[in-house]
Amino acid sequence: FPGPFTDVVTTNLKLRNPSDRKVCFKVKTTAPRRYCVRPNSGIIDPGSSVIVSVMLQPFDYDPNEKSKHKFMVQTTYAPPNISDMEVVWKEAKPDELMDSKLRCVFEMPNENDKLNDIDASKPAPVLNASKQDGPMPKPHSVSLNDTETRKLVEECKRLQAEIMKLTDENRHLRDEGLRLRKVAHSDKSGSPTALALRDNGSNSLPSLLVVIAAIFMGFFLGKFIL
Repeated sequence: FPGPFTDVVTTNLKLRNPSDRKVCFKVKTTAPRRYCVRPNSGIIDPGSSVIVSVMLQPFDYDPNEKSKHKFMVQTTYAPPNISDMEVVWKEAKPDELMDSKLRCVFEMPNENDKLNDIDASKPAPVLNASKQDGPMPKPHSVSLNDTETRKLVEECKRLQAEIMKLTDENRHLRDEGLRLRKVAHSDKSGSPTALALRDNGSNSLPSLLVVIAAIFMGFFLGKFIL
């Protein structure tokens, strides 16, 4: 499967029946949620062939992770009268089955291949500076280091946790401010201590809102840079 894996990648598998009898086949995989196989089972006439499309769903590719995905094509001779394929596979004896195993390989094109593909796809007479400048940043954006991506994701999560923490503190201070206001209103003597506490509770809210706004700005700026 050639990358990048930001969209569905389809690979065709050709199955050929070299025998003089009909053959039943079905395709299995160790990662059924990651692939869509069409058709995943069927019958091949003698001397005929069938194309099986294997569609890999988009995912975050990690070049350091070794692929353990495998496929198995299982075949058996078709009985004379076929009414239910499930019954055929259930009643098939182990010595009547043939298994062919395949291992999935993920290939990410390097920068030179990407640039060559971009140049080859453009007709020579219409090349100009504006068109050359346009596609060039794309390989760099695709080739973002996985380590940097993980760091940015972790930073976003940390900022979200900080925002939640500050929101809780803001709620606590707001409740405290309301409580102090009630105390100040109920205090008919108007003591300086009650008034000072009320001022401190109300003045802390704008400062906290400024901190939250600064964190939101940093979060969205980081997302925009990504």
